[in-house]
Amino acid sequence: MLFIRSKSIKQFTDEELVERYVNNRKNEYITELFNRYTVMVFGVCMKYLKDEDESKDATMQIFEKLITDLPKHNIRTFRPWLHMVTRNHCLMKLRKDSSIINVSTDDYILESEDFVENGTHTHHIIEAHEKEEKYVKLEKAVEDLTDEQRKCIELFYYQKKCYDEIAEITGYSYKQVKSYIQNGKRNLRISLNNING
Repeated sequence: MLFIRSKSIKQFTDEELVERYVNNRKNEYITELFNRYTVMVFGVCMKYLKDEDESKDATMQIFEKLITDLPKHNIRTFRPWLHMVTRNHCLMKLRKDSSIINVSTDDYILESEDFVENGTHTHHIIEAHEKEEKYVKLEKAVEDLTDEQRKCIELFYYQKKCYDEIAEITGYSYKQVKSYIQNGKRNLRISLNNING
C-alpha cells in the first residue's frame, strides 16, 4: 500500500494557499501568506507613508482585508496583486489625510526628461490623484522591464545603491549594471510615452 505524504503548508505556492483559503476559509492559509509577505507589505507602506507606526497599522489592515477580499477576486499571481492592493491602500490613505501631499521626485523617476543619476531630488507639491496616476504608470512600466533591468533600476533609484553595491548584490559586473540601468531607463521612457499616448 502506498502512502502519499501530505504537503506541508509551507510547501504550498502562494496561489495554492489562496485557493485553499477561498475554498474552506481556514485562517492558517492567511497566516502563512502573512508570514511570507509582511516585510514586503511593510516596505511598500513605508515607501508611501514615510511613517513607521502608520506603516505597521496599514500592514495589519491590509492583511485583515485579505480575509474578506480574497474570495472576491480571481487572483492569478498573488505577489503582484498584493503589491497593488498595498499601494492602493496607502494612496487612498494619503488622499483621505490630505488632498495635497509632499512628494519626492524619486517616487517617479521618469517624471522629467532629465532623469539624471546624481541622486539629488527636489520636492514638489502635487495633487494626490496625480501622484496615484503617476505611480500606477511608472510601476507598470517597471514591471515590464527585463528581470535584470528591473532589479538594477529598483536598487539604484529606490534603494539608492551605487553601481558597485548593485554589482555586489546581484553578481552582475560593473559594466553590466551600467548597461542594465541605461537600457532600463530608455525602455521606461519608451513604455511611459506609449502609455501616455
